[in-house]
Amino acid sequence: MDKTYDSPQAAVDDIGDGASLAVGGFGLCGNPMQLIEALHAKGVGGLSVVSNNCGVDDWGLGILLADKRIAKMTSSYVGENKEFARQFLSGELEVELTPQGTLAEKLRAGGCGIAAFFTLAGVGTQVADGGLPQKYNTDGSVAKASEPKETREIGGTTYVLEESITTDFGLVHALKGDTHGNLVFDRSARNFNPLAAMAGRITIAQVEELVQPGELDPDEIHLPGVYVQRVVAVGKDIEKRIEKRTVQKLPHPTTPVEPKEA
Repeated sequence: MDKTYDSPQAAVDDIGDGASLAVGGFGLCGNPMQLIEALHAKGVGGLSVVSNNCGVDDWGLGILLADKRIAKMTSSYVGENKEFARQFLSGELEVELTPQGTLAEKLRAGGCGIAAFFTLAGVGTQVADGGLPQKYNTDGSVAKASEPKETREIGGTTYVLEESITTDFGLVHALKGDTHGNLVFDRSARNFNPLAAMAGRITIAQVEELVQPGELDPDEIHLPGVYVQRVVAVGKDIEKRIEKRTVQKLPHPTTPVEPKEA
């Protein structure tokens, strides 16, 4: 039951060209950066990646994208990566844009063995009707567009059928984990990391703190170890970036603060 690996490099060693990956992270929060860097150093390419977003130009999945290691991205939000936009519009990258809640459920359902599900999201748009550009030609014309999806009226409401997602590997970051693969996530890192872990046929978790079985309270565990095949400890002294730092200027201690009217 000991699922630990000595290093991120050892944990990703069998990921080859053309593999499909479900990668955790929400913005720059909870990115499995050490696993991504190990994969980048390994030199694999032609990857199909499913993740909420693609990092930024020099962080997260952006480092794989910058070296053109990613052939296809399935995401819900891609607005912070200029290289992503350039590759997509120039015909170098295939992109399947998916509503955020739908993407979350596609990953969760895939991990639960549910082949497809009906949802309201996207009904009456190109998400359901088809025609959403997924890949461009170099001249700007559409090389590939999304296909129409099945819709069905249930209880007087129209729904669209969405197929679930499973991938060859899942790469996730957790705050704590034990050697059996039980994981605890920290705040917003819990948004997509558990779902990416569920969708991967082989899931690799990098954890800041590695503990022994029994040290985690059962009620503390966010994801059971049945979904995790490999665990690697990366320590707490790792870089964590803030995508957009927002601060509020506080009044000077000697400056009286006027009370606000009710």
